[in-house]
Amino acid sequence: MSNSIVLTTGVYDLIKDHLRRKQTTAQEEEILLAQLKGAKQVLRKELPTDVVTVNSLVRLKDFSNNQEKNYQFVPAALEKVKRGKYSILSDIALSIVGNKVGDIIEWPFKDGEKKIEILSVQHQN
Repeated sequence: MSNSIVLTTGVYDLIKDHLRRKQTTAQEEEILLAQLKGAKQVLRKELPTDVVTVNSLVRLKDFSNNQEKNYQFVPAALEKVKRGKYSILSDIALSIVGNKVGDIIEWPFKDGEKKIEILSVQHQN
């Protein structure tokens, strides 16, 4: 995992608000608070192209089943899981937002701890 994550100020504020509303498990909250504390905030135009953010198409590898899957992260109001569009505040998005291609993340998902790798990131407008 990266030493620190890189977030736009908008996504940073969104996650802080999500935590204030107690929308995560205690374990997720602890990890996210630590990440936010060390996060580098940038303007959207300064965000590196290999960093996961809202409006990104991301390919992940799940080491628990050795499967690769694509995710599109969108604003919460546009979430359509059946179409592969996941809220930036979904568990999978929160686990990797601010991380970059090549990062391997271990995360306490509701169905158990998983280790995932970010294979690719494409920003969309």
